[in-house]
Amino acid sequence: MARTIRFHETGGPEVLRIEDLPVRTPGPGEVRIRVDAIGLNRAEVNFRRGTYLEEPVLPAGLGSEAAGEVLETGPDVQRWRPGDPVCVVPAFSQNDYPVYAEEAVVPAAALLARPPGMDAVTGAAIWMPYVTVYGMVQETVRVRPGDHVVVTAAANSIGLAAVQVLRHLGALPIATVTAATGRDALRDAGAAAVLVDDGSDLAPVLRDATGGAGADLVLDAVGGPRVAELVRACARGATVIVHGGLSGEPTPLPGGRHAPVWMRRYTVFEITGDPAALRRAEHFVRAGLASGALTPSVDRVFAFDDVATAHAYVDSPDRTPGKPVLRVGPTSR
Repeated sequence: MARTIRFHETGGPEVLRIEDLPVRTPGPGEVRIRVDAIGLNRAEVNFRRGTYLEEPVLPAGLGSEAAGEVLETGPDVQRWRPGDPVCVVPAFSQNDYPVYAEEAVVPAAALLARPPGMDAVTGAAIWMPYVTVYGMVQETVRVRPGDHVVVTAAANSIGLAAVQVLRHLGALPIATVTAATGRDALRDAGAAAVLVDDGSDLAPVLRDATGGAGADLVLDAVGGPRVAELVRACARGATVIVHGGLSGEPTPLPGGRHAPVWMRRYTVFEITGDPAALRRAEHFVRAGLASGALTPSVDRVFAFDDVATAHAYVDSPDRTPGKPVLRVGPTSR
């Protein structure tokens, strides 16, 4: 039996329960892991609410990012052995392989080796943000040195990772935030500018931040009708990548007069579901960690029993850049 976090109805953080549940034996291509730390994302908040890309199958577990140790391997699993310290990357449905638990069964293809000397809390904080950003700026488009890149709603783990990666590639990151909280962290990470989004038209403000040239790339976590403002802030031939839906509104194709730009949606599963792309992402992130260009940032660490408080914080406008983490076991593991 393992303590497991589930919900029996959609709703606020109060619907989350901790239950003792059996853990099944891993099947072909699966491993059973001890979970020591869990990376927290808005995807789980939306899944709990019933507003995510897929509906939860109730009663539902949740979570897709974690760090821990291999306990048991299923048939046909060659790479992993019991005792291996690993990280789980989002590469599966939360309905199929939830990781909010003391133990979890996950696909072996969703495991990456934890970098030597890295504790579980940090291990649960690194892969989703950096892999998400890598996919956008190296696989979807190729960011060039000197490119002006807008990062919206940047006061979270992906925003901070984006600024670090873009600065590493020689680009000029321009971050937007909805409150002054987190501005210093983003500047320290290398943002060329950090702008507070007060709800007014972003287009002229962003154009001014690029010296009038317009943005070459936008990484938008918000979506909705204000994407039209981002498009008007772009240079000719720019790309707008919508990778989130914080607005909760449909994202229309902007009309009116603006430079011709490319628009596309993106999810991290484009990378984590492609073994070759995930291998490239892993090498990119490991090289950045080794050189010091990428510095993982853990925002706040919550105890397993405080999952409701942790979910409320993940959804709070007052959260700061970095990754919130739920600690299941000792951080020294």
